[in-house]
This record gives sequence, structure tokens and C-alpha cells, in this order.
Amino acid sequence: MTSIYQLAMGKAFDQLHPCIQARFGFSSQDRLASIGQGVMDRIWYAKWAAAPLMLGTTRHIMFPQGGRGIPFHIANFAYRDSYGRETVTWLRTFKFPRKIRKFDATMIYSGARDRIVDYLGNKQHLAVDLDLSVADNGGLRIRSTDQRFYEGRLGFAFPKLFTGEADVCEWYDDEDACYRISVRVRNPLLGLVFAYDGRFQTHFVEMDQGRIPLEAKPLREEWRE
Repeated sequence: MTSIYQLAMGKAFDQLHPCIQARFGFSSQDRLASIGQGVMDRIWYAKWAAAPLMLGTTRHIMFPQGGRGIPFHIANFAYRDSYGRETVTWLRTFKFPRKIRKFDATMIYSGARDRIVDYLGNKQHLAVDLDLSVADNGGLRIRSTDQRFYEGRLGFAFPKLFTGEADVCEWYDDEDACYRISVRVRNPLLGLVFAYDGRFQTHFVEMDQGRIPLEAKPLREEWRE
């Protein structure tokens, strides 16, 4: 089975750096998990955005905290969710000196939308369409587009002026033999909201579907894409 990222990118996936292909090329049938550790060289947030970012901490989205040299852990699990969709988790943990912050997501490939849909947080309330492309350095560039909110029967699209548009690049640094990540989240009107840059190492571990940790899955699953 091809990964959700291969489905979304088609032949362009083969242009990615081999190490990036490995990180994004596994599916639930491979029974693997990618576990990484490293350091965020810099984490930054806009002070004016502290209140909405603090609200995001309750659902493991973003957070109003910054710093340098912050230890970082990332775990990616591939599994089939309760709706039968191929799913990849993104569990990010940032270990600040006096607080541990989390930024979680689950991604699926939507055939109807012909793209990756990223459910942010641990309750899949916020669904974000992603555009994937190959960066000049062989990394994977991810840019967010349309965003939707789901709660019970309620569902609506966010006006662009009220969204945070993410621009992410993950690549492999051959010289330093590590993965690097750069994230920028901007509001179309107010500018930069949240950002971080870092580096990490990863390794694969065998992972049967039945052994995926409970905390690797969202607290609720949303069927709407």
C-alpha cells in the first residue's frame, strides 16, 4: 500500500530526498512507527495572539510560549481509523523548562478533495486542506489552504481573514546528517503568528496495529473531511 503522501503527490514524491521519502513513505501495512528526538533552535509566537494560542493548548494545537534550545520529540504512527481511512499521526512534544507543550494532528488522504486533510488537535475539530510540493532542497513543503470547523452537527468553513496559514518545510541535511524543520504560521491580515525551527533524528520501530498507543489516536474522530 502506498502512503497517503505518495497518493497526494503522485510522481513528484520520487523527487524528494531519499530520507524524506522514507519518513513519509510508510503506511499501516508496513507496521512501522517513526520516532524522533531533537532540539527546536527557536520557537516564537506573537504576543497579541497569546489568548487564542492559549485556547489551543486545551486541544493540543499551538501554544503561547517561546524559547531557544527546546528539547523536542515527534512520533508518527500509521493506522486505519474507525472509518477505515489510512491515517498518520503527528505527535509533537516540546519540553520547555517549566512546561511541556503538545502540538498534535492526524492526517488522512481525501479522495474527494484529492489532497491531504490535516485534523489539528486531539479532537479533530479543525480540518485543514494541505498542498504538498518538493522544495528546492529536496524537502517536503506543506502549505495549508482551506480550513473547516466541525462540532457535533455544526460545520462551517473559516473565512481566510480568521485563519492561520501554515508554511512548513521538512528536509534532510546531508552535511549535519539530521532532519530539519521550519514552520511559519501567518494570518493574512496581522502577519506572523507562530514559528519554529529545529533539527532532529528519527528511527523506525516495529508497530503492529494492535500495539499503537492509545494516546497516539485522537480523543474523537470526525467523519467529515
